[in-house]
Amino acid sequence: MTQTPKTKRKSSTVVAKTPRKKAVKPALPPNPFVHEILEYISKQKSKVAKVEALKEYRNDALVSILIWNFDETVVSLIPEGDVPFTPNDSPLGTDHTSLRREAKNLYHFVKGGNDTLNGIRRETMFIQMLEGLHPDEARIVILTKDKKLSEEYAVTYEQVKEAYPDINWGGRS
Repeated sequence: MTQTPKTKRKSSTVVAKTPRKKAVKPALPPNPFVHEILEYISKQKSKVAKVEALKEYRNDALVSILIWNFDETVVSLIPEGDVPFTPNDSPLGTDHTSLRREAKNLYHFVKGGNDTLNGIRRETMFIQMLEGLHPDEARIVILTKDKKLSEEYAVTYEQVKEAYPDINWGGRS
């Protein structure tokens, strides 16, 4: 008895492929630097998108910087203008501290924060903090002390006020 070879038939049933969902890549890494958050917000095209990004990436350091920059009653005790410091040129994520960590010390540099410090000590502490930060983070602090953050980053007082309605503006000095 001889065997006949079996032939394969094409299936007449068509199986619909379900579209694959693209993996949504997070906009920023976990615990981003403040400069990364501000750059991301600046890239948003609409006010609504900027407000949503401000809400999503809210942290104490970002809020402190934004209050210092936009609240007219916060008076900086650091002289306006360039700051003579040596930027920390280590690669990002290595030998730097971050504004998230340094936010608790920002009160030393504004009126009503730590008025017992003399000017020389305050300025020395400010320079030491800047030298420990990533250069982009240090730039943010320098812009903030002069209330010029909006010159480099596309973030406005109105956007911050809408994103953070719990902030009481005014009456800080």
